[in-house]
Amino acid sequence: MTGIEAVGWPVSPRGVSRARAKSGFMMPSEPDGAGHATAVPATQATPLASMLALQELSEETVEDREARRHSHDMLAMLAELQRALLGGGDEVAVLHRLADLAAAAPPAATDRRLAAMVSAIVLRARVELARRQI
Repeated sequence: MTGIEAVGWPVSPRGVSRARAKSGFMMPSEPDGAGHATAVPATQATPLASMLALQELSEETVEDREARRHSHDMLAMLAELQRALLGGGDEVAVLHRLADLAAAAPPAATDRRLAAMVSAIVLRARVELARRQI
């Protein structure tokens, strides 16, 4: 088991240079000119690829926004139904609003993962409605 012996820089073992002991690693020695030509384009391409991927993710279609909004509304109704069932509230009104949301077909999302989540939410709402025979 390792313990803390003192506060400060670690003591370097014998035979290891002081610079290496402080940093904990050493850079491998490269022949002159090797690796420098390929390193510059790779570092420039990585931020560009990241920015393009982020831009791709941030572009949401109108269908995706509407499907997301509709699914959020359905999740809110499901949560309200849960609160009504647990608190003894008026579950019939909540069930009718949930039925209206489930009947209104959400727009088909262009993102396949979002479309799968929306269909799972609609299925869950329909299961709750079927359990209560509405």
